[in-house]
Amino acid sequence: MSEYSKMALGVFELDSECACFVALDAAAKAANVKIQSVERNRLGAGACVKMRGTVSDVKAAMEVALKTAEPISKIVSHTIIAAPDDGTEIAAAMTINK
Repeated sequence: MSEYSKMALGVFELDSECACFVALDAAAKAANVKIQSVERNRLGAGACVKMRGTVSDVKAAMEVALKTAEPISKIVSHTIIAAPDDGTEIAAAMTINK
């Protein structure tokens, strides 16, 4: 079992890697979430952040992250998965450091 099992998964992608760090810092300060990973876009611009916690904490953190990112970066995509399936957990872990 992963240290993140049974935790909600929040993912957001921005077109600026620097903006991802600004947004994830704001998210981590706003709610009790753990940053699982920051993954650079394969094209070199932008990054994807995965964060974990309770559904309510991930929702609060996501709201703050997106509000923080909006004036400084394009929000490419974002989602929250309240209870990731085991297969989803495997796929999410496979993308880290790729």
